Amino acid sequence: MDRYCIIGSPLGNLKITAGDQGISGIAYTEEAVCSTDVPLLKKAEVQLKEYFEGRRKKFDLPLDLKGTEFQKRVWQALLEIPWGETRSYSEIAAAAGNAKAVRAAGMANHVNPVVIVVPCHRVIGKNGSLTGYGGGLERKQFLLNLEAVR
Repeated sequence: MDRYCIIGSPLGNLKITAGDQGISGIAYTEEAVCSTDVPLLKKAEVQLKEYFEGRRKKFDLPLDLKGTEFQKRVWQALLEIPWGETRSYSEIAAAAGNAKAVRAAGMANHVNPVVIVVPCHRVIGKNGSLTGYGGGLERKQFLLNLEAVR
């Protein structure tokens, strides 16, 4: 049974969802802030706050990512992008095992269920330009600025 909490952040409210195996979702939401007594959700809340304060560069949360095998490989490749660095969609496709699947890698990036923790915001165009981000380009730019990438 999934449980969730909603926390405030500099980017608006974030809905954190946890299943039995770990964090299964972090998404931007317009829902109101709520509190929880679920330890894993509290841990995610603390780590996200530390990230936004610039005190956390790597998350230590169990994840329960649901998707196709290719999507999971893309999300794993995203997790391997270090703080303060970016990768292109073609680099992510290659890291996921199919260098020709650039569009599929982009779509997997777009449907990433755990924003920020699985850092899809670190993927930019091959020419260095900002490209789409489910939370909006303003949020993507904020996250890259927070990590001093751009």
